[in-house]
Amino acid sequence: MKTIESVLANLKSGGLAQRLSEIYGCPQDATASYALRLQELVETFAQVFADDSESTALADLELFSAPGRTEIGGNHTDHQHGHVLAASVNLDVIAAARKNGTRTIRIQSEGFPIDVIDLDDLTVQDAEKNTSAALIRGVAARFAQLGYPVAGFDAYTSSNVLKGSGLSSSAAFEVLVGNILNTLFASGEVSPVAIAQIGQYAENVYYGKPCGLMDQMASSVGGIIAIDFGDPALPVVEPVSFDFAHSGLALCIIDSGADHGDLTDEYAAIPAEMKAVAACFGKNHLREVPETDFLRTLAEVRGKTGDRAVLRALHFFADDQRVALQASALKANDVERFKSLIIESGRSSSDNLQNVFATGSTREQSVALVLALCERLLAPVGGAWRVHGGGFAGTVQAFVPLAEVDAFKPAIEAVFGLGSCHVLSIRPVGGCWIG
Repeated sequence: MKTIESVLANLKSGGLAQRLSEIYGCPQDATASYALRLQELVETFAQVFADDSESTALADLELFSAPGRTEIGGNHTDHQHGHVLAASVNLDVIAAARKNGTRTIRIQSEGFPIDVIDLDDLTVQDAEKNTSAALIRGVAARFAQLGYPVAGFDAYTSSNVLKGSGLSSSAAFEVLVGNILNTLFASGEVSPVAIAQIGQYAENVYYGKPCGLMDQMASSVGGIIAIDFGDPALPVVEPVSFDFAHSGLALCIIDSGADHGDLTDEYAAIPAEMKAVAACFGKNHLREVPETDFLRTLAEVRGKTGDRAVLRALHFFADDQRVALQASALKANDVERFKSLIIESGRSSSDNLQNVFATGSTREQSVALVLALCERLLAPVGGAWRVHGGGFAGTVQAFVPLAEVDAFKPAIEAVFGLGSCHVLSIRPVGGCWIG
């Protein structure tokens, strides 16, 4: 049986070193920091749920992890059933969890109030919109709808995927909850792709954000993956084997520090306007519209939808096609071609998709400023840069030559603050039960 004491003893003795090496893609002798973080997690779980009954405390304690993600190619293409190139990274949300023998889920996330979900009421709660409680309820509801005997559990979570970092902390949290339910109540039968779809369902229906499936898929599946969302119910996922570090590049994510508050309408306007263009052709998504038909009737479409919608559609068609080119460049180890495609994608996002600052914002344009500084710092030394993820007030992705990282990181942090430039690595394993 996995008691708190036995799990701690196993972590301290190095019993999970091989498993942690597999998950984080590092040598076994480099897993001590991951084990220590899990020890602290378990110790805090014991404090938070110290008042549990003796019967509850007899349940096995399990450990879980779900990584943040980075979007490498395909900016705002997933919600139009397009193509995406994405990867999981070595920052994650971790959890210690065990069944509690009730009909209540209790999740205490570090630094936040505890979420308590009554499993006898899994309907959408308007008061929970835009909260973690909505995500938990939504994931549990979808598991129940799929026929799994969901019951109560207690969990304590800790995250180094900073909220608003552009690494999709919300998707990682959804995937984490999905893996807990999958292990505790579904015998591990739910696939990583299905867990990603469940997370998207929770975010769309319960949380109230009309996101695509890319964030959840990258967190759940792991590694570098090319995804074709032509049929969102059956997305085609292809692993792409590539090691940026061995190719002389460091992956950096730069946090602009801008406030993400009140930006839901900005994010929602992108799929709405793209769908408005698709509707001109009697379709629901741009993936269904032949680009030749769109270009041939551009004047008519412009009159119906406005110029910004047309520009955003132009971005979709170009960036959707670029994904295959980026994946091919990585497979061929053509780093120069890959970098040029990254820069092209970034310019398309800035000029056509228009997601580098909020509409009407003049004083707050931090993402645009990060991009400008990246160009000045990286263009002369052969780097690449682009807006990352949703945009507006988020992050910038930069591929920095390894020899330049020591100069690039402090130059960025001198403007945007200490710790704003994250040097990351690709994690080979997605959301998972650790042991």
